[in-house]
Amino acid sequence: MPHIADLPADPTIRRILIIKWSAMGDVVLASALFEDIARAFPDREIHLDTQPTWREMLFAEDPRFQRILAVDWPVRRNRPAQVLTWLRQVRATDYDLIIDLQCNDRSRFLLALLRLSGHRVRYLIGNSRRLPYDIAPDEPVLPVHAITRNRAALAAAGIAGLTPRPVLHVPDRHRHRVEELMRKWGLVAGNYGVFLPGCNAAGHLKRWGAARYALLAERLHHSGIARIVLIGGPDEVDECLRIAELCGPWLVNLCGQTEILDVPPLCASASFVVGNDTGAAHVAATTSTPMTIICGPTDPRRVKPLGDNVSTLQADLACVNCYRKTCSHHSCMKLLTPAHVLHHLQRAID
Repeated sequence: MPHIADLPADPTIRRILIIKWSAMGDVVLASALFEDIARAFPDREIHLDTQPTWREMLFAEDPRFQRILAVDWPVRRNRPAQVLTWLRQVRATDYDLIIDLQCNDRSRFLLALLRLSGHRVRYLIGNSRRLPYDIAPDEPVLPVHAITRNRAALAAAGIAGLTPRPVLHVPDRHRHRVEELMRKWGLVAGNYGVFLPGCNAAGHLKRWGAARYALLAERLHHSGIARIVLIGGPDEVDECLRIAELCGPWLVNLCGQTEILDVPPLCASASFVVGNDTGAAHVAATTSTPMTIICGPTDPRRVKPLGDNVSTLQADLACVNCYRKTCSHHSCMKLLTPAHVLHHLQRAID
């Protein structure tokens, strides 16, 4: 499996396809790699293969991509039809290079099927030395963070990993919307904090807890922070309501009132962000605002958002990183008191 150190310099590479499906956090994390690829191949035609939801919410107006392919893989009603749709979409364009940032059984199967169907792509990049990839790291890469594995794959093709954090292109309408929200709620840049207190309903053990967030908010407000803003999606409405009920009118509950691409400009003007292991944290990490992520059952080495402004907190327990869906004691979160998080946050801000 070759190491092609000068692949970006090959002028015959005209069209590139990047494959990345996954959950929102993983896709946003990979946007740093999208930026590395776009910088390595200026003036080339780059297409993205992602989920329909992320096409609409994250990349519909992204100037890095001239085309976005999308098959709704989570919907499993007719797998053969989905496979055929994917093959037709990919075969419709003469790609010189396909970069597989998904690298799971499905993507390997589809790329192998593409070759078996007679459609030859000159270069296939993956993060392991397995078929059907032409280019992969010389040695097995076994870090726990996906960004490291995929950066090793890109490095094998001569694509430098230079982007320090995720990169999302935020249309002006989202920036204007955030400006209106800031005026409406009296949010002054640099004098409010953002909490991301939820996560999807299936991962409720990743939540630090409404009572702890409320107490942390109170202490931050008494220390001089004018406002605390809650951001969340449909699964997190009840959690944010519980926090709001425990706090005063200085707390601004925007849960359910923002779109994904509202999050970066809202967090960019904040003095800090505190959140759970949730997809929204990766979106917030597109900014340089100091961020603290509270981890319990998930491994911070695997889930930490990208950026040197991001730090994680986790209790010192033998049972952390268990990835369980049920727990009788939830000690990993109980041991992280609001006072502990406040101390960590103040050090991060200073």
